[in-house]
Amino acid sequence: MPTEQWTTRLDDQLRVMAIEVADDLSESSRVRAWADRLLQDLTEEQRTDVLLVVDELTSNALRHGEPPRQVRLLRKRGWLGVEVDDTCVDPVCPRPPSASGGYGLRMVAAMSVSWGQEQRSTGKTVWAAIDLPPVEQ
Repeated sequence: MPTEQWTTRLDDQLRVMAIEVADDLSESSRVRAWADRLLQDLTEEQRTDVLLVVDELTSNALRHGEPPRQVRLLRKRGWLGVEVDDTCVDPVCPRPPSASGGYGLRMVAAMSVSWGQEQRSTGKTVWAAIDLPPVEQ
């Protein structure tokens, strides 16, 4: 059974929230709902953008990665990071858009200030950094 894991504040600014992801494509909806609950203080537009990034990186890990998998949200004032771990050592390679797909990582790039991956001998972390400008009242 997948578990949800909360990590305490690393310092006064950064919070890390994590969820373990089971080896089932239906997990995307559970991860999206988890992230949505955690991000209720964002504007609807900000939350929609973040959830699209979370969903794309999670679904890529489920389709192309290997278990175990974990999704993390890293948050501090004005910034949010999305990280997805899996144990597949193959690097993420954006593919040319076609009728069968290839648009997801382009969307991630458009909605984030940067994205990338960190390779390890035991797998990889695919990440995206998203600016969260303050909302004018």
